[in-house]
Amino acid sequence: CVPSGVTEVERRAVRQAAAKAGARQVTVIEEPMAAAIGAGLPTAEPVGSMIVDIGGGTAEVAVISLSGIVASRSVRCAGDALDQSITSFIKRKYNLLVGERTAEQIKLEIGSACPPDPTDTEHGETTMEIKGRNLVDGLPKDILIRSEEVREAMNENLMRIVEAIKDTLECTPPELSSDIIDRGIMLSGGGALLRG
Repeated sequence: CVPSGVTEVERRAVRQAAAKAGARQVTVIEEPMAAAIGAGLPTAEPVGSMIVDIGGGTAEVAVISLSGIVASRSVRCAGDALDQSITSFIKRKYNLLVGERTAEQIKLEIGSACPPDPTDTEHGETTMEIKGRNLVDGLPKDILIRSEEVREAMNENLMRIVEAIKDTLECTPPELSSDIIDRGIMLSGGGALLRG
């Protein structure tokens, strides 16, 4: 698998590396297509399907129809960037240093892309106690972080992914756009675990 938009030189390098590793037959497929096939989307049919694959390093957005990618965007803003934005926010606001694993745990436990439905009492705003190192005195410290703070921390990076989705839709033919309206957008990758 290669990210969408790679050059022919990069494709050739992947083919050569696989052949040198002992592969008899090498087929290079773009990540969004692999994600769409894995998600069970009708990639070979004459309908438009949109997939948003939010991995660790990149978010790949693609519209797929008739076994090909019709329009796509790739942004270097995904799960790792969301974790980093949480770490930076906590450092800036609370003078507390937390590790990557803690930031990812915060993202998965109380992070969300949008505010919860006010009528949903079961999944409302939540808090989480986190531990880190106080940057003022170097001692361990506990704080309580709220889900709306986590959302605020991730907002800029999430908006970059949303913009990539909008840009891809703007480049999509009208017939396929109507299919996407009817069928929805498939999210995949670790970033798809984020609520909202």
